[in-house]
Formats: sequence, structure tokens, C-alpha cells
Amino acid sequence: MSIRLTFWGVRGSIPVPGPTTVKYGGNTSCLELRFGEEDRLIVMDLGSGVRELAGHIMKKDFPKGPIKTKIFLTHTHSDHIMGFPFFTPVFIKGSQLDIYGPVSYEEDTLDKIVGDQLRYRYFPVRLDELQATINYFQLKEGSLDLGGGLKVTTKYLNHPILVLGYKFEFQGKVLCTAYDHEMYRNYFDVSPDDPNYDADAVKEGAAAARESNEKVLEFYKDADLLVHDTQYTHKEYLAGKIGWGHSSFEWAINCAHRAGVKHLVLFHHEPLRNDQELEGLYKAYIKAIQGKTRLKVSLAQEGRTFEI
Repeated sequence: MSIRLTFWGVRGSIPVPGPTTVKYGGNTSCLELRFGEEDRLIVMDLGSGVRELAGHIMKKDFPKGPIKTKIFLTHTHSDHIMGFPFFTPVFIKGSQLDIYGPVSYEEDTLDKIVGDQLRYRYFPVRLDELQATINYFQLKEGSLDLGGGLKVTTKYLNHPILVLGYKFEFQGKVLCTAYDHEMYRNYFDVSPDDPNYDADAVKEGAAAARESNEKVLEFYKDADLLVHDTQYTHKEYLAGKIGWGHSSFEWAINCAHRAGVKHLVLFHHEPLRNDQELEGLYKAYIKAIQGKTRLKVSLAQEGRTFEI
């Protein structure tokens, strides 16, 4: 196996610890990626789950020497960066962390957005007290050669601020992420009775939305494993979640099937959904697609590892 993915945080929006989320987990987004026989480490997102990952890294990797790794942020919403002050390597001299991610507002750089969490008004330790060497790299769409045969490609997704999907390619295997992401819609699609109705705008808007959705599918086409946002059901999405920047189970499953993805992992669970409800939905969707697709579908669960 050349790529291993372990989930340390699977929830969206806010941590929800407690007895009703103990099975699948209540921490926000954090993924541990390992590559090849060298067990090369890459971290995705610094949600509340990174605290547990830090403990694991200190036991597994730190005895071999200072931690040197790359961290890729999908975006800078709080649920994806809130764990940064609790990532133990930042306090240890010799640690080297390269943090990559998109920035929506150019006047606020990535280092300021992430680092400002360590100010006395928010936290008892200041940023300049950290011992690690931390480098920040602002990302846009494109590709990076990370060396050792590992390549990462980025793709803008649809969210209220800039979000990147990631495609990691290593030894012929492909791992993709698509969260926080909402399908592109035709914003000009209004009723002909609406005084703002414009037939040409409606037609052009439909074409633009269709093209943007197809580009996302092309991004993760034939992926061995895809981690996709499934915060809502389709019914929930239509009942007041449009424009919030998240996908439905139905949308993710249908898109992964169309794109020829081999294994889809449902992720970024709704914080109000308990383990029993989450599992019930999963079983219902598995039953609905049985015999209709070769796509394998799993639920993201804290502590669970997937191998490609």
C-alpha cells in the first residue's frame, strides 16, 4: 500500500464531544496522510482533531528526531484551524512546519490568520513564544512537486470563502478531497414572472454552473479514494442550507459515481447529527445504491485508517 489516510477529526462547523458522538467522533477536520515505506507525513487541516494527532506524532515520530512536515489547509474557517495552538510540535525547538493554504482577503496573510489565534486576547501563549520554525505558503490553483514522487494538485471549490480541493498522486495512486464544497448553481434561474427575469442570463448561468460542476468531477475523476463533504441530506439542503457551502449525501454519491471514483468517504458530518442518526442515513444510502454502482462508500470515523 502506498497511501494511508487516518481521520483525527470528522465534524464540520464546531466540535461536538460527548456520548452521542463517541463512535464516529466529535472533533473538527484533521487528516493524517502517510506515504510509502518511509511513512512520510502530511497533515490536512488543523481542526480540533489535531490535538489527538499531535499526541500520536509525538509517540510515533518524535523519537526519530524533530518533526518536519507539511500541513495543507483547505481554507481558514475556524473549524479548520482552531487546533493550531494545541499542535505540540509548534512548541518544540527543531520542529519545521510548512503550512500551505488559500487566502480570501489579501490584506490578511495566511500567517496572520493562523497565527493570530496565539494572542493574549485568545490564548495564554503568544505566537513569538513558539519554538518551531514555521513557514507559510499561500496557494492558488495549480500543482506542486513535493519530491520523492509525491505530487499535489489544487482546485478551487464552492464555499463562502476560498477553499481548495487537494489531489495527492503517489506511486500511481490518487487521493482527493472535496470539502467544504457546495454544488455550483445557476444564480440567474428565476421564474419568468419575476421582474428581474432575463432569458439570456438564465441560459448563460445554467451553462456556467454546469461547466463548473463538471470541472470538479474532472478534478477527482477515477480517484482511488475521495473524501467528500456530506454535511446535509438533500432535503435538509433545500430546506434552508443553500448557499452555506456544503454538499448533500445524494450529490456526493452521484458525483463520485459519475466520475468513476473507486472509494468515497463521507465527511464533514453535521454537528447536530448523532452517531445513531449518522449510521442510519449511511445504511439507507448504501441500500439505495446497492447493485447500481461499483462505487464503495464509507463513513469517516475518527481513528479509522484507509489504505490505497
